[in-house]
Amino acid sequence: QVQLVESGGGFVQAGGSLRLSCAASGNIVGISAMGWFRHFPGKQRELLAAINDDGRTHYTDSRFTISWDNAKNTVYLQMNSLKPEDTAIYYCAAGGSLFILTADLGGIYWGQGTQVTVSS
Repeated sequence: QVQLVESGGGFVQAGGSLRLSCAASGNIVGISAMGWFRHFPGKQRELLAAINDDGRTHYTDSRFTISWDNAKNTVYLQMNSLKPEDTAIYYCAAGGSLFILTADLGGIYWGQGTQVTVSS
């Protein structure tokens, strides 16, 4: 099993920034990609950014930057220019490849989620 623990969520004013962190532990040998999703109530979760162990990245929002510290088994999501509509629960994810994360069809480990609230 893989355990993912997120941190860094909280409250921020519109236009501000937050950096989310996700530390992976456990049986991480097969983990080759990590990413961040968010979930709005009543809607399907959406992938924001993903990165693989070669440093290849996939983004759906240009305001966000993902990075992976392999030595610490930690992935980060730097979020800038935040808007009230970014308010959601943000989830860290880990899988065997970028494709697995972008397809979001299964085989993904999930963190418990961290709340991000952006006030206007």
